[in-house]
Amino acid sequence: MDVSALLGQLGVDISRLHGGPLSVFTPIDGSALAALTPHGPKDIEAAVEEAERTFRQLRAMPAPKRGELIRLFGNELRAHKAVLAELVCVEAGKIRQEALGEVQEMIDICDFAVGLSRQLYGLAIASERPLHRMQEQWHPLGPVAVISAFNFPVAVWAWNFALAVVCGDPVLWKPSEKTPLSALACQALWLRASARAAVVSAFPPAISQVLIGGRELSEQLARHPKIPLVSATGSCAMGRALAPLIAARFGRALLELGGNNAMIVAPSADLRLAVRATLFAAVGTAGQRCTSLRRLIVHESLYDRVIEQLRSAYAALSIGSSLSPETLVGPLIDAGSFERMQAALQVAREQGGRVVYGGERVLEAQSPDAYYVQPALVAMPSQTAIVQQETFAPILYVLPYRELDAAIELNNAVEQGLSSSIFTNDVREAELFVSAMGSDCGIANVNIGPSGAEIGGAFGGEKATGGGRESGSDAWKSYMRRATNTVNYSSELPLAQGVRFAD
Repeated sequence: MDVSALLGQLGVDISRLHGGPLSVFTPIDGSALAALTPHGPKDIEAAVEEAERTFRQLRAMPAPKRGELIRLFGNELRAHKAVLAELVCVEAGKIRQEALGEVQEMIDICDFAVGLSRQLYGLAIASERPLHRMQEQWHPLGPVAVISAFNFPVAVWAWNFALAVVCGDPVLWKPSEKTPLSALACQALWLRASARAAVVSAFPPAISQVLIGGRELSEQLARHPKIPLVSATGSCAMGRALAPLIAARFGRALLELGGNNAMIVAPSADLRLAVRATLFAAVGTAGQRCTSLRRLIVHESLYDRVIEQLRSAYAALSIGSSLSPETLVGPLIDAGSFERMQAALQVAREQGGRVVYGGERVLEAQSPDAYYVQPALVAMPSQTAIVQQETFAPILYVLPYRELDAAIELNNAVEQGLSSSIFTNDVREAELFVSAMGSDCGIANVNIGPSGAEIGGAFGGEKATGGGRESGSDAWKSYMRRATNTVNYSSELPLAQGVRFAD
């Protein structure tokens, strides 16, 4: 599959696509897209030094001016939305509607960040000392490393990038080695935007840099003493590897890790909506979202009915190439994902599960080097060990419950705490679920699924999900440092807490 035309439209230098040791494949048919040259340790050092120089310029630029840079970038994304989305389809295997939605998320966070650039508010604080003023200010933090995953190859970086820039921080982006072409395309669009900005104002040269490579590169960024914040999105295992490296140098870590997300279907639920929400959340992106629905906890009075309705819905799914407009479920990213899915299904059977539908590989004859699967629906007698383990594939475990308290306990009884939801028309059940006694996740929804968050709210989760927050609300504070200032405008020197020293 030739992506040269797409990359050319996006402004990528296609001479960089060949001759390197890092092969990039499309999950659509398994064919090679590019062979890139990864960055080495010396490249990383040079990039960090350049980011440091850029930071000294960027932090002096007024925040609304930094917002103007992001506005121009958002305009480039609008102009190239369809082309960038098609590249995401080809490289990550997302269906076209999801890829378009991902690029729209980038546009939305740019709009959010432009407004934010005039709202980086601190606090005025009452002082106990006469003729003193206390205030809280937020200052730019420094170079930020963003390590992103294959399943959202552009949007998650944009969440970080747009906020970091308006906060005054340059960004070093290490994309997944499975989807580096999308990163190069975003960088090209950013450079187009920056060229427009340079016409009207001085423009710091290296606000964005892309670094291509694998685990070793991520670890070098995590260890680097001149990178005050590392924002990493990926598996819990990745977080466990990187977090100690960052902590050892007292750096900040913004971790967005795994999710073993659940939905509760209560007796009063609107089943039509619940089944539709289940289908999108469980099979969207071929089950390769951090917010994918993996555990469906259904009241025992509805259990058989829900399973039957889901079986019918699964049987009607259109599985195929991401580029086909009829497709609802595209391919898994690679053979490793397929193998992990099969291993999980085998363990589920051994632990008493019954595969109600799906799980097998499909379209193998026409795409022998790609991994298309029928999403699996698995009835489980209880929340066994395999159910408590996140498998990054379209497996939906269905569990029965009798009392809501027990369902909430099941929701919370996994190590991750990203997203969750309940379908109910009982206001007491809904309010309990979103209360302190309910879901322990960073996202708790009522009558919508756990997947498909908007950029206005802070995105992230608790426990092994890492505790980080990206995107909306006050997530911008992660990219800044706080300073508390006290100004004495009196002719005396009173001390706090009434402390007195001899004159």
